[in-house]
Amino acid sequence: MDPDALYILLISVHGLVRGHDLELGRDADTGGQTTYVVELARALARHRSVERVDVLTRLVDDPEVSADYARPEEPLAGGARILRVPFGPPQQYVRKESLWRHLDQMVDRSLQVLRAKARLPDVIHTHYGDAGYVGAQLSLLLGVPLVHTSHSLGRVKRARLLAAGRKAEALERRFSFTRRIAAEEEVLRHAALVIASTQQEAEEQYGLYEAHRPGRIAVIPPGTDTARFTPPGRSKPGPETSAIVDRFLSTPEKPLILSVARPAVGKNLAGLMKAYGTDPELQEMANLAVLAGQRDDVRDLETGPRRILHGLLMDVDRYDLWGKVALPKRHAVEEVPGLFRLAARRHGVYVNPALSELFGLALIEAAASGLPVVATKNGGPRDIVEHCRNGLLVDPEDLSELAEAIRTVLSDRAQWRRWSRSGVAGVRRHYSWDAHVGRYLKRVRRLLQRDQKRRRRQLASGSHVRSPSLPLRERLFISDIDGTLTGDRESLEELVAWLQERRHEKVLGLGIATGRTLESARRQLRRWHVPMPDVLITAVGTEIHYGPESTPDAGWSNHLRYRWRRDALVEAFAEIPGLRLQEARNQREFKLSYYVTGDEPPSPEGLRRRMDERRLRARLVLSRQETLDVLPVRASKGHAIRYLAYKWGLSLGDLIVAGDSGNDLEMLGGDTLAIVVGNHSPELEVLRRSEYVYFADGRYAAGVLEGLRHYVSTQQAPAVPRSGGSP
Repeated sequence: MDPDALYILLISVHGLVRGHDLELGRDADTGGQTTYVVELARALARHRSVERVDVLTRLVDDPEVSADYARPEEPLAGGARILRVPFGPPQQYVRKESLWRHLDQMVDRSLQVLRAKARLPDVIHTHYGDAGYVGAQLSLLLGVPLVHTSHSLGRVKRARLLAAGRKAEALERRFSFTRRIAAEEEVLRHAALVIASTQQEAEEQYGLYEAHRPGRIAVIPPGTDTARFTPPGRSKPGPETSAIVDRFLSTPEKPLILSVARPAVGKNLAGLMKAYGTDPELQEMANLAVLAGQRDDVRDLETGPRRILHGLLMDVDRYDLWGKVALPKRHAVEEVPGLFRLAARRHGVYVNPALSELFGLALIEAAASGLPVVATKNGGPRDIVEHCRNGLLVDPEDLSELAEAIRTVLSDRAQWRRWSRSGVAGVRRHYSWDAHVGRYLKRVRRLLQRDQKRRRRQLASGSHVRSPSLPLRERLFISDIDGTLTGDRESLEELVAWLQERRHEKVLGLGIATGRTLESARRQLRRWHVPMPDVLITAVGTEIHYGPESTPDAGWSNHLRYRWRRDALVEAFAEIPGLRLQEARNQREFKLSYYVTGDEPPSPEGLRRRMDERRLRARLVLSRQETLDVLPVRASKGHAIRYLAYKWGLSLGDLIVAGDSGNDLEMLGGDTLAIVVGNHSPELEVLRRSEYVYFADGRYAAGVLEGLRHYVSTQQAPAVPRSGGSP
């Protein structure tokens, strides 16, 4: 084993992920991405320079799905395994769009899992926008580089659905595009490396994003398992494989037009059925088999898949295709290679009629099986057909062109054989997993070398000086100051007395998290007769100090230096109307503060565009359209609290936090035990349904004390392992 062997953490949040019998097509969330992630993990684990690969996903303990998905850990192969963390609705499998508001909880629980391990991952590689959000937070908190693969992009999907006549409001309700696209923009800003499958994806699809950085994108096509997907000469399809489609067909020996896709609008299965159904010559030449996911009863499916499958079945009747079309209810993943070989043995064709396809994994599986293809010209199939030279590209919305291309492939047997041989050779040359992993690890090693140089520079600056220890406490209470602790002196005196009793008993520590500077926070605490806390998080989360001497946490400062270019930010914002730099006393090493002036203040979107143009990274905190704080990307009150928990071995269930405004939102979410005081601002109402948030009736310190008594009396804590436990 290489002494510098890597530990790679893959994150794939949604769908049903396991190492065997993948339920591809079971729903919209369990498709090609699932195969990609599992196969990538296995392929990476086989490489001599990789010690361990973990696939982090959601634990699903729902009686409606297999008990496999409730196992906290599952071995894959060699040094690869699946780790599952519980978050979101308990005992319920939900679609990915319903998980967005629970992702902060996954961040916190993933931190606990990682802290229990002997080492941190060398790289975090996320798949899809939801995992990208989780991975970006973990990357910022742990200082581990982020690699990202999108699989599908929100801007592309939204544009396609709008062009198809869907209403923007309905799409937003169904797909949460605003939140998804915002997360994708942030992931692209933060990722050290983005993996694209095709040049078209890298240039055209990522090019729709403001955070698009061509220099950070590597085009590395995914691989396919050439031991499973082989031409028909090597093995014969078993009778069970043939029976999947042949029981529908009057003359099964005819060439087979095969298509495998989820029943989704963008897959355009209805277009394929219409092209076949309106072409008598094509019907005479070949049968059609469409493997559209898994079902027991069409009526039990969700609305979208049910509508598509109902339409396909109605078209079979409309065009009188009985005996010519196979629409099997289900197929196992293990049966797919045999189906490709069956179609190749019968000199058929694989068809991908999607309106747009990011890559098209089934196309290279077909090519490896010696089966020529007809595919959409929109997206990844262009690269595949160019590399494999094994078929034709078409406009998927031109159904006559689609039918003609299929007839062309089926009618020229000599050309069919050339395409078949070329496809097999092209996959071996361009799309094997070993080739993918080799290129992938080369880019990852280069990225880690850059990261190590940055770390050495920081060590040379002396920023690695050890921080003092946090006083030993069973639990830690951290509160905002203004509007939370302060506001009513009588109730604050009662709260302070309650806290002091427990601090003396070493039961509960006291911390402060505020937007104020250290000096201002200390003055405000003295003014309200609040004892000096054990830890002070100040300047909007950019500084951490300990004890009565306010000793700084040098490690946190070192952590925040990542991509922080203070002078360049000052220069970039100097020319923007409506921004005026605040007085020197309000500026800090890791905080730039501005007054927002004028009738038309600059928008956060416009400021981010300015930073993107100059390749600057920062977090923007706009308060009441009056002030703007510009912070390092790793800085916030929420991140500072999680840094403390990770550093000092505290479970997030041992942290109780309190706040009153939108600036406290991040630290109140996730697995911390949160108190929202009765005088809170409206933006905190989004936390009403959160699992670990207590909304107090009392205002100011009275509400804080009410919440503390609730948590201390009930001993409430998240139902996940404490730090040091197994996942």
